[in-house]
Amino acid sequence: MRYRWSVPILLGLAVYAAGAHAGDPGAGRKKAIQCQTCHGLEGLSRIPEAPNLAGQPEIYLRKALTDYKTGARRNEMMSVVAPSLSEADIDDLASYFSSIRIEVTPP
Repeated sequence: MRYRWSVPILLGLAVYAAGAHAGDPGAGRKKAIQCQTCHGLEGLSRIPEAPNLAGQPEIYLRKALTDYKTGARRNEMMSVVAPSLSEADIDDLASYFSSIRIEVTPP
């Protein structure tokens, strides 16, 4: 089965994928200092209960932080931290953590 995409749809997807909410990774790194206790400054978890954030897709990180902020997603620690984040903070943090490149090598 072949799909035919119209130009407006493709342009819309391209704009969305390019980051209509593009954050600043440098600003995100500065804001990530508050995340380092659990997630590590480089996005690699320091405690078993916290997920690694390094290399996660930006759109996923933005959605997760927004959901924690609004209460749509719940976690004891994130419910304390996320409500104070602005939309720009969320964009910057998502941009920073998604920009970290990780490499997995076999032992």
